[in-house]
Amino acid sequence: MELLQLHYFRTVARLEHMSKAAEELRVAQPALSKTISRLEKDLGVPLFDRHGRKIRLNKFGKAYLKKTEVALGALEEGRRELSDLSGAERGSIYLATTTLDRLSDPVGRFRSLYPKVSFRITQTPMEEMELMLETGEVDFCFTSMPVKRPGIQEFPLLEEEIFLAIPPEHRFRNKTSISLSELRNEPFISFKKGTHFRKINDSLCQEAGFEPNVVCEVDEPLAIISLVRAGLGVAFVGTCKSRDDSPISSTMSHQSMPIAPCKTDDGSPILLHITPLCQRIFQLAWTENRYQSRAASNFRDFLVRYFEK
Repeated sequence: MELLQLHYFRTVARLEHMSKAAEELRVAQPALSKTISRLEKDLGVPLFDRHGRKIRLNKFGKAYLKKTEVALGALEEGRRELSDLSGAERGSIYLATTTLDRLSDPVGRFRSLYPKVSFRITQTPMEEMELMLETGEVDFCFTSMPVKRPGIQEFPLLEEEIFLAIPPEHRFRNKTSISLSELRNEPFISFKKGTHFRKINDSLCQEAGFEPNVVCEVDEPLAIISLVRAGLGVAFVGTCKSRDDSPISSTMSHQSMPIAPCKTDDGSPILLHITPLCQRIFQLAWTENRYQSRAASNFRDFLVRYFEK
């Protein structure tokens, strides 16, 4: 049995999809399949139930996965401890997030202070992120959704107002704010179902007593702003001010957008405050009882100071 087999098995078990696992691991699918088959032969039992191209972790696989996660987690902690012996200026930080918009600047600033520290950032859905945190694959999760796992410590870093983006010629353009109930008949542009921001959007509308009329679902954040600009509908957007208090910008598009009431010459969408105030809270999450490298601890403290300003 080889360590590489365990790494491959854990990834295949998490995704339950050989092609996706091969893509994530950056190996050829036949080589990955051969590695898993060799592991099963060494163990003397099948770890997956196979139905055509579909694979599902079976009872042997589930039992073995628990031990694999413990073993790989212990080895990873050992690697981090050894890295610390070389000093706080070195090391690697493993981070999972649902969005990179709010992290690019602090990561860059931290790297300027510790240029020998490297980052591995994974952008992944919430469910996979929770599992990666629990199994020790990452040091931190940065998310606006609560992490529903035992033994997880969370620290709120950033409160962000959610605005309504409307086309520049929309009938609401002269308003200063909008109530959710007024949006009952509006066409919405949104992310696909299952994404964390879509869940926030749907819950806001449901709290106001209606289901959003989603006329277009997209994968890319920039597409939402483009479609709003084109007049296809309205959209919820998370927004922020830059650290020098420059104009409000969409965290989904990195472009400045004016707040109503106003007129725009460049066709940019207009942002409306929502009443009552709608917010999302970004937090940093980590596992309480797992060893944290000095580089990771420094980064956590740096993020707290960064968002306090």
